[in-house]
Amino acid sequence: MKTLRLDIPDSVDFNEVEAKMLLAGKLYERGKLTLGQAAQLIGLTKRAFIEMIGKYGFSIVSDSLDDLYSDIENA
Repeated sequence: MKTLRLDIPDSVDFNEVEAKMLLAGKLYERGKLTLGQAAQLIGLTKRAFIEMIGKYGFSIVSDSLDDLYSDIENA
């Protein structure tokens, strides 16, 4: 697993959970992470991640073929 370090000015009201959510949401939306990987990055279940991404303005619909196949298998 890769580690990323960011220096954010103290004047910015921003915490680690929010940073992880924004990163995971954007990577999921762009198809770089599966739903499960994005949820794992934040430490949430898939269901909890799905509930959270709408609050951050990300689309639940992914263009990822892996997610599509996983959804079909789980249906």
